[in-house]
Amino acid sequence: MLKLGVLDQSPVLGGGDAAQALRDTIELAKLAERLGYSRFWVSEHHNAKGLAGSSPEVLLAALGACTSHIRIGSGGVLLPHYSPYKVAENFRVLEGLYPGRVDLGIGRAPGGMPLVSLAMGREAGKDKEAGFVNSLQELAAYLNIGPPLASGHPLAGLAATPDVATRPEAWLLGSSAHSAQVASAMGSGFAFAHFINGQGGQAAAREYRRRFRPGPLGATPRVAVCVFVVCMEDDASAEREAASLDLRLLRNDKGEYGLPVPGREEALAYAYSAWDRARIAENRKRMIVGGPERTERSLYALAASYGADEIIVNCITEDAASRAASIERVAGLLRRRLAT
Repeated sequence: MLKLGVLDQSPVLGGGDAAQALRDTIELAKLAERLGYSRFWVSEHHNAKGLAGSSPEVLLAALGACTSHIRIGSGGVLLPHYSPYKVAENFRVLEGLYPGRVDLGIGRAPGGMPLVSLAMGREAGKDKEAGFVNSLQELAAYLNIGPPLASGHPLAGLAATPDVATRPEAWLLGSSAHSAQVASAMGSGFAFAHFINGQGGQAAAREYRRRFRPGPLGATPRVAVCVFVVCMEDDASAEREAASLDLRLLRNDKGEYGLPVPGREEALAYAYSAWDRARIAENRKRMIVGGPERTERSLYALAASYGADEIIVNCITEDAASRAASIERVAGLLRRRLAT
């Protein structure tokens, strides 16, 4: 049975601020739990004024306190910035608070411009791949889901605390075939960011399943695909609502970062050039836009093309009410499938 999850990047909406964006995330998580979504992930971005989620671990602590059974997780922690030991302890604390509900989604991207990497303690220009697999193995050892560090390792015998009974479920997040290869070798679940890269994900997912071997981060292959979704009462309404996301992505393409999500009227009145419209058409490959019938067909076709166990939807619209409405309609599609 196909599962549905939510990724929320805590977007700053027009007329609001970052504090309101974080409050909106909490309300969206509570709604997702009531609607029967399987998991709710939050992201990590830095120096991005248009996105309020810079510390997923802190936000997850708040989300866990406001929900009771939905899985909560990072989508994801940018491991190259951090000590694997500290990441393990953060997620052991979360598991102690919310046992059996925590997902540790791991990313390898910098999550910001070069100055962010420098400020986070990474040397500017340093190869972001260097040591990533070693960090994953070290993290697995500290979480007690992988083999302990070898006796010759300088940190052998070191234990991460608190000593809780449960462990987070590990996922590797990515938007390329390389991420799939690392996930298959490490035994983690693999979540492809279709909302970032609308091409090549299906081949990456097939390669992940083909090459999968049990490893330090897990024993069973799991595939999720995350996509932008705007689902309204009909196709025309959805197209109108999606104009805000179209313009937001276009501005990112032009290097205009840090702006709140534009309103529908602003987006519809924007003077688009031929190049702009071509970029919007290309960006639509990362989105599913439509009324319930079109959205249902597109979601299940996307899941089938990936061989995905789960679709994770990322809904960004003009305001909190329309985001909630889109999340609610998507949940209704799954309930309708189960009832037939």
